[in-house]
Amino acid sequence: MTRGPLVVVGDALLDRDLDGRAERLAPDAPVPVVDDPAEWRRPGGAALAATLAARLDGRAVVLVTALAGDEAGAALRELLELAGVEVVDLGLAGRTPEKIRVRADGQSLLRLDRVTRPGRVGPLGQAGRRALAGAGAVLVADYGRGVAAEPGVRAALASLPRRRPLVWDPHPRGPAPVPGVRLATPNRAEAARFAPEVEGDSLAAVTARARLLAERWSAAGIAVTLGARGALLVEGAGAPMVMPATYDPLMVLPATTASGPAMAMPPSGRADPCGAGDRFAVTAAGLLADGALPSEAVAGAVAAATSFVTTGGAATIRLHPGAAATPHPSSGHPGSGHPESGDQGTPEPRLPVPGPPVGERSPGARTTGPVVHSPPDRSPADRAMGLIAAVRARGGTVVATGGCFDLLHAGHVATLRSARALGDCLVVCLNSDDSVRRLKGLERPLVPEADRVAVLEALGCVDAVVPFDERTPEAALERLRPDVFAKGGDYALADLPEAALLATWGGQAVVLPYLEGRSTTQLMKEVVRRDSH
Repeated sequence: MTRGPLVVVGDALLDRDLDGRAERLAPDAPVPVVDDPAEWRRPGGAALAATLAARLDGRAVVLVTALAGDEAGAALRELLELAGVEVVDLGLAGRTPEKIRVRADGQSLLRLDRVTRPGRVGPLGQAGRRALAGAGAVLVADYGRGVAAEPGVRAALASLPRRRPLVWDPHPRGPAPVPGVRLATPNRAEAARFAPEVEGDSLAAVTARARLLAERWSAAGIAVTLGARGALLVEGAGAPMVMPATYDPLMVLPATTASGPAMAMPPSGRADPCGAGDRFAVTAAGLLADGALPSEAVAGAVAAATSFVTTGGAATIRLHPGAAATPHPSSGHPGSGHPESGDQGTPEPRLPVPGPPVGERSPGARTTGPVVHSPPDRSPADRAMGLIAAVRARGGTVVATGGCFDLLHAGHVATLRSARALGDCLVVCLNSDDSVRRLKGLERPLVPEADRVAVLEALGCVDAVVPFDERTPEAALERLRPDVFAKGGDYALADLPEAALLATWGGQAVVLPYLEGRSTTQLMKEVVRRDSH
């Protein structure tokens, strides 16, 4: 059976970059002088999302949008044709909105917005209804300028079969998603504006907003993008799942691109977050169309958005007659171009350079240096408490995880790295030898407690280790009181006894992606199998 195209619905903008050199200040004001700027044009808004799906993912794409009859509208139409995007034009009574960035050496210096007042969008016609009816998946990339609010468009979206994936990237000035969307993808700031009754900016507050929006919008899932922290996915009453933005090819399902996932930083060393929300949303929609689970789609979208941002972002998209989307000459990588959905002031998510967690901090946090551990003559719990106090004094987020960590393997390391990416320090609550024996049997642990502690403390993503004797770490958590407790695996909220405990002090339990087929038990079975031959 042939799958239909990915249909993107939303407002199209014309993005223009004026890119030059800045080597001196103006004599009449302390502002840089940009010499010899070259102008680069590309599709913006929903048109950028469509372009990314067509050029980077190789998908058949139809864009349902509203184009004006001015020069900028003609340029936008030509760029979309070059990108291989089929356009269904509803017509726009007004002028084409433009977003202009003045840049030098890969750094944005100024942004100018033209046509901030939206024009009047025409009605959805037969061509648009046919496109939606034949879609393999639909992405609404709303930029708050009227396309998603057009009555015919909303009626057609609301009548889509539930089996057809519908992803909605909302905008604070746009309408609420129609009931029944598979996934809505607000960023952290947008979620706060959509649900102002939930106070705070902690992961617990983000989770509460996501649950509220899922109920309010009758959405199957809400994926809140967290910038440098990745994305948080809420589905039903289960524990929220967090997909960290730290790139780990073992942990995620990368989006398919024409040139593969390029992870090198541009020579300038500056990541460009422009278009990050579009890359995230359109990747998620495409993966859902391919049959991925929402968790797989969100993980793949985080990986694709991270790669997109760290390789130059939207500034690398160059459309020329007879050529594919090509990078800016300074981007240093061939043929490659995304939890902001909004324009004109909505904060764009800032995803990190692959490696140690960087970027967004909790409210009031400041960039900090390496954590200095307390003297070794103190108990593990006291050392952890000292670490926590130092992190909290700087406004940081404390993350904890727990487990036996017997025969440390790739699954353990991936979970620990992902947990550390959620905050500013990671405390591991480690089952003691007695605790492991009660859980696993008298033959375990294979590695004694002191050695397990030493191995964990040697990992760069682990800041402290606290052994405990109970079957579960509630008593240790009660003393440590972390902001986040992260577990790797397939858990429902009711399966995490720690969830209710953390809620008593405003903390949040979350589930992290895990590696299939990696376990200590499997390693032991493999050793026995090989030894028997």
